Amino acid sequence: MRATAALPGSYGGRRPYTGPTMSRELIERRLVEVNRRLRRAREELNVVDEQLRALSEVAEDARIRALVSETPLAGRDHHDAQRHADAMARSRAAVVASIEQLERAQDELLERLVTDSG
Repeated sequence: MRATAALPGSYGGRRPYTGPTMSRELIERRLVEVNRRLRRAREELNVVDEQLRALSEVAEDARIRALVSETPLAGRDHHDAQRHADAMARSRAAVVASIEQLERAQDELLERLVTDSG
C-alpha cells in the first residue's frame, strides 16, 4: 500500500474547516459561551456586592466600637472585620475585571461576525 501526497489546495473531496460557514458557526458558538460566562459573572457580582455591603457594615460597626471602647480587643475585632471587607473588595475587583474582559471578547466576536457576514 503506497501513501499518496495530497496536492496543495486539495482536501481529498472534503471542505476545509476554515470556510465561511464554519467560521460563522464557530463565532456564534463562542458568542453563546461568552454570553453564558458573562451572565454567570454578573450573577456572581450581585452576590459579591451583597456580601461586601454586609462586611463593610460589620467593619464600620467594629470601627465605631473600637473608637468608643479603646480596648485592644475591640481594635483587633475592627482590624479583622476590615481585613475581611478588604478581601471581599479585592474579590469584587477581580469579578469586575473578568466582566470587562468578557465584554471585550463579546464585542470582538460580534465585530468579527458582522465583518465576516458583510
